[in-house]
Amino acid sequence: MASSHIENKANKQQRIRKREFSRAIDVNTVSNSAPFHWLSLAIKDLINSPLISLSYGIVFSIIPVAICFLVISTNNHLYILPSIVAFSLIGPVFATGLYDVAWELEKGHRPTFKHSFMSMFRNPVGEWGFALLLVIIMIAWMRIASLIHVFYPSNINPTVEELITFLGMGISAGAIISVVVFSLSAFTPQIMVERRVDIMTALTTSVKAVNANVVPMLIWSTIIIAMITFSVLTLGLGFIITMPILALASWHAYIAVIKTKRQRHYE
Repeated sequence: MASSHIENKANKQQRIRKREFSRAIDVNTVSNSAPFHWLSLAIKDLINSPLISLSYGIVFSIIPVAICFLVISTNNHLYILPSIVAFSLIGPVFATGLYDVAWELEKGHRPTFKHSFMSMFRNPVGEWGFALLLVIIMIAWMRIASLIHVFYPSNINPTVEELITFLGMGISAGAIISVVVFSLSAFTPQIMVERRVDIMTALTTSVKAVNANVVPMLIWSTIIIAMITFSVLTLGLGFIITMPILALASWHAYIAVIKTKRQRHYE
């Protein structure tokens, strides 16, 4: 009887674990102006922790500048792909340090470099697994792009009519992949940092949150694209400011959209 009871209890716990895997955390809906509120909160965080925030910004800025310098100085474009892969791999992990800065300020604590750095190891399997997922998606996109290039006209000066198929397929594929990547990554890193859940639960919740807030997320993605474009046009120097702001704002977006036990009021 005792062994049967223990076995039933073990089976019940196993079923519970199975149900919890890849579950979706409850989410909130926010107003269309919410992304601008997240930016204002991020700017306040940057002002309250300028040294740590800008240090991360400098790291983000150095990497693309170094990639450009390496390609130009060696006149070898083959360095671009491995460099971008490396940047895609470590970028989300470094952003975790900025999430910790916003979290510490939210709790009324003074952010430190040590605490921020250690946050990168709060959920190492999930965080590095997510970074690896982004790299795989990026490589897949490059493969798709090479296949689409087959439809590029063979003549030297193609007309607009001849480019329609090539442009249409390229834009469509790029748009679909961009939506998928944004839906998967909008809240996944923040969820894994605070809750230490498995990667599937974080991914499922992120997609659910984006679907529940289509217009605010569209505005938020537009802001992200605009700030990244500005940073690229400034030869990477803009990342010193834009990346800390985007990372800090992403944390506030997480607190506003994903339901937590300590939910605060966000516009």
